Amino acid sequence: MPDQGAPLKDRTRTRTAGPGLGARLMRRKPVEILVAEGGHGEGGTLRRTLGLWQLTMISIGATLGTGIFVVLGEAVPKAGPAVTLSFVIAGLTALFSALSYAELAGTIPVAGSSYSYAYATLGELIAWICGWCLILEYGVSVAAVAVGWGQYLNELLDGTLGVTLPDALSAPPGDGGVFNLPALIVVLLAMALLLGGARESARANTVMVGVKIAALVLFCAIGVQGFRSGNYHDFMPLGMAGVSAAGATLFFSYIGFDAASTAGEEAKNAQRDLPRAIMLSLVIVTALYVLVAAVAVGARPWRRFNDSEAALAQIMRDVTGQAFWGTLLAFCAVIAIASVVLTVLYGQTRILFAMARDGLVPKVFARVHPISGAPRANTVIVSLFCGVLAAAIPLGQLADATSIGTLFAFALVNVAVVVLRRTRPSMPRTFRVPLSPVLPALGFAFCVWMMGSLSTVTWVVFGAWMAVGLVFYFGYGHRRSRLAPSEN
Repeated sequence: MPDQGAPLKDRTRTRTAGPGLGARLMRRKPVEILVAEGGHGEGGTLRRTLGLWQLTMISIGATLGTGIFVVLGEAVPKAGPAVTLSFVIAGLTALFSALSYAELAGTIPVAGSSYSYAYATLGELIAWICGWCLILEYGVSVAAVAVGWGQYLNELLDGTLGVTLPDALSAPPGDGGVFNLPALIVVLLAMALLLGGARESARANTVMVGVKIAALVLFCAIGVQGFRSGNYHDFMPLGMAGVSAAGATLFFSYIGFDAASTAGEEAKNAQRDLPRAIMLSLVIVTALYVLVAAVAVGARPWRRFNDSEAALAQIMRDVTGQAFWGTLLAFCAVIAIASVVLTVLYGQTRILFAMARDGLVPKVFARVHPISGAPRANTVIVSLFCGVLAAAIPLGQLADATSIGTLFAFALVNVAVVVLRRTRPSMPRTFRVPLSPVLPALGFAFCVWMMGSLSTVTWVVFGAWMAVGLVFYFGYGHRRSRLAPSEN
């Protein structure tokens, strides 16, 4: 309580000291502090061991395979043969956002990805919302991809040993099962690799990416032999609405291109290599997606996809009339999808690392093991959460929930790049979005349009997720933010 005998001027200062709620919600973290803190955690530091090749492989590893090996069977019934156009639309949407990501990654090379970019430009509340969306994007997509991994594992077991796991142990509740054990297993395997450190995980990922690219090239070489032009008759049977709905679902396939930006504090030359890795990975992935989708629809009538989560292996078997090729593709898919789980799980842990360092989530997520240089406690907690989620929730619900979180975060990145251009125009930038602010505005508009194509149920889930996030922020993060003490 202020001294009653104090001068009126002093007592007034005491009552009005400190910024109001609105100012606290809009407090921004200076870029210089974000960069200076790079790599530093609780009890240790992350190690800068990743070059351009490893960063590109991380982005490809997190992206390539999800839409083709897993979600293609979900998207084709929505768009018909025009699913190839859906891939192009989703890829174009990703491209606009990738340009913004590339500029910000080269300017603010830290682990938090779009969360950190928003913190430096749009304020703490928006940064929290972005980070909360990234938790949905990365964490839930790990679970979604792990579900599809189990389907290809069954294809492999059937082709090699003549056995399959019973539905009770290979499908979640709602899909005819009780517990998806393979989904949990692949997440735990990825966790084991990540606990060894970023460099070791990157090496394993590079091998797996090579396998998945070889598998898709093999599929195209064999699948084209079964190509029938008649399968493209009535190219757009469900209209543009079906194309956009499939595009929104397939955008889930592109979420990995920003994974390199989460490695900003473990890159040897982050400002130079991050923009290059982001753009290079997106070009490679989009080209392969469109090519494989075109061959798949040409080799199989679109009505026969029937939400299959192992569609490519089935097409290989149908075209050749031999189980061997389908089994081989299933083997490659098991490895390929495992790399998606590995790299997306990596991205999730680094985003939580950045948020914990800022005080917005518990400090346990910022602890770094002094020997491995990895946030081990963070990795274990996130892996167990994602593994249980994968074992208990069907794929379709997970994919759409991930898409809306991704689109929202990407929309904010397109805004952030324009804001930073206006507020810090003289900052050194190793990459600049051409035609700014036109292309960022298009990126924002595409994201909003694709969000509008998602189902009402997905929006309800997203709204509930945001509500939980705001409760957590105001109950925990707002008071414990590292920016708060300097303003008291």
